[in-house]
Parts: sequence; structure tokens; C-alpha cells
Amino acid sequence: MTELRPETRAILLRVATSTLTGALNKRGLRNMFLQDVSPLRVDQPRMVGIAYTMRFIPAREDRNGPGGKGPPSVQPRAMEECPPGGVLVIDSRGDARAASAGDLYIGRLKARGCAGIVTDGGFRDSEGILKTGLPAYHRRPTSPPSPIVHHPIDLNLPIGCGGVAVFPGDVIVGDCDGVVVIPIDIVDEIAAEAAATTLYDEFAEEEVARGRPLAGLFPVAGEDAKRDFEAWKARRAAAGGSP
Repeated sequence: MTELRPETRAILLRVATSTLTGALNKRGLRNMFLQDVSPLRVDQPRMVGIAYTMRFIPAREDRNGPGGKGPPSVQPRAMEECPPGGVLVIDSRGDARAASAGDLYIGRLKARGCAGIVTDGGFRDSEGILKTGLPAYHRRPTSPPSPIVHHPIDLNLPIGCGGVAVFPGDVIVGDCDGVVVIPIDIVDEIAAEAAATTLYDEFAEEEVARGRPLAGLFPVAGEDAKRDFEAWKARRAAAGGSP
């Protein structure tokens, strides 16, 4: 599995997905935020990791029903093969009528050192999932067992999730707003830009709180704001804060 640089991972763990989507949009990547996918709980830990994928197709009774003759499910394999530091991303076709995973599967990912799990379907056993501490994102909670609706068909191939194309090796970032996908080949520059934008946003938030109007401050910084921002950064550095 491709690995993130530690400094890039550290940045992605603190910048907002809104900032990341803005940086991606500047590069023409406009459909990178998963639609109708939310955190299981808004105060769960943030999520950063490399995508490992699983795809469901609709279940069929002769393969998934009682006495079904289908091959062994690849779903347990996903829980054993998603690498430590990886995020299991599941294509559930946006269908939350039955669970894409539950607390035992997700607990196994946590125990193996994985970074999170994402589906555009639903999870069951929400209370148990929260106890694992693994960041989890889904469409909505659901209780029926997976085989009623889903048949897991393959692992670690390109999928669609939440209306976004996800390729194995993409970088997956989740916060309280949702999940964004970043191509691995531009993740370092996206992270660096997001860090710089986040710093300016912190300055702008302080200025707005002090009563400064938005004109010339945000979304476009005028010359006065740029000058004040540089002075703000100098004071911050002198006080021992981040530059």
C-alpha cells in the first residue's frame, strides 16, 4: 500500500474537508466529496488513510438466501486484508436497506490498525461500532443483515461510493462534515495549500470576531488584509505559535 508522508498525514488530520474540496476545485476536481455519507457520530475521531475498496452487487436468493450456493463471501476477507492505516471504502450502491457491516467486522478493522470505514449504505450495531473507536461514515443506520440486499463481489478495484469514483490508493479524509477523496499523486500539494489556507482562515476568523467587514478580507484578500496577515503571523511566531 502506498504510504502517506507523516507530515502530510499530520496536516490532513487538522484541516477541514471544506478546505480540501476548495483546493481540489482549483485543480478542476469538482466531484470528490461523497454525497449522503455522514459520520456515525459528529465527535468521532477524524479519519485519514489510503483507500482499500470492496464492492457489493444486489443479492440474489439462489446465492445469498437460505441454502444459497454462492462462493465464500469476500466480506470477511476485506476485514483481514485492508492494510493497517487503510480505510475500507464500500460501494453499497447507495442502498441502506441492509447493513454493509456491523460492530464485529468493524472491531476487527480497528484491532488490525486500520484508519476507518466508509460506505454509501448503512451500518448496523451502532452502539458497538462507537465502542470500537474506529471512524465510521455511512448513509444511515440500518439493522437487517447484509445478505438480504447485498452480495460482496470483489476487493480493491475501482468503485463508486457516494457518487464519487474511488480508486485503490486514493487518500480518504473524513471530518464532521463528511468524506473527501484526494488522488495520491497530488496529496502533498493539496495538504500544503490547505495548511496555508487554514492559517489565513484562522486570522480572518479573528478579524471578523473583532468587527472587521468581509470586503477585502474574505473570500479574496486585499492588500491591507495581506499586510495584516503577515504581521499577524510574525506576532504568532514570536509568541511561539505556528508560523
